[in-house]
Amino acid sequence: MPDIDIDFANRDLALELFEHTVATRQENNEIKKHNTGVYFTNIPHDARTNTSTITYKAAEERGYFKVDFLNVGIYDGVKDEAHLIELMNREPLWDLLLQNDFTDLLFHVNGYGHLLNQMKPATVEELAMLIALIRPAKRHLVGKTWAEIEPEIWKKPDNGEYFFKKAHAVAYAMAIVVQMNLICEQMS
Repeated sequence: MPDIDIDFANRDLALELFEHTVATRQENNEIKKHNTGVYFTNIPHDARTNTSTITYKAAEERGYFKVDFLNVGIYDGVKDEAHLIELMNREPLWDLLLQNDFTDLLFHVNGYGHLLNQMKPATVEELAMLIALIRPAKRHLVGKTWAEIEPEIWKKPDNGEYFFKKAHAVAYAMAIVVQMNLICEQMS
């Protein structure tokens, strides 16, 4: 089943435009609201709470398709689509990833200054691989060269450990590039 994540500055504003049912998840034998997942199809649900009565894993097994609507605050400073494209296309100052005070401001890599300093990503692809390295299934690759990491990083693990698919990691790496360029733009 494909996994679709859509980033929004404010997911609630987007969700107001569509009829949807909130996904659920199981945590410690309790059914809880999923943090980001929604269904746009008719799924068994509690009409009072507008939440699915089956967890997202069970729903997926039955063929229901969940979409994750994510709040991503990094887009707050983006003026319009043209500005976003310009921020995406501008080469960031990669050396800023070696400064913990800067990286602590960034989406997904904050708190990983030690790994950024060790690996020194200098391209979107390397940053995407670093984001994937943070996940449990790929931590064993930390310390290897980019050439050693690349053939292994996107392989689905056999043991079911959590990992990032390439599409997710590249999208997050691009979001970090946008954020880096936006911070630099706002500082100048």
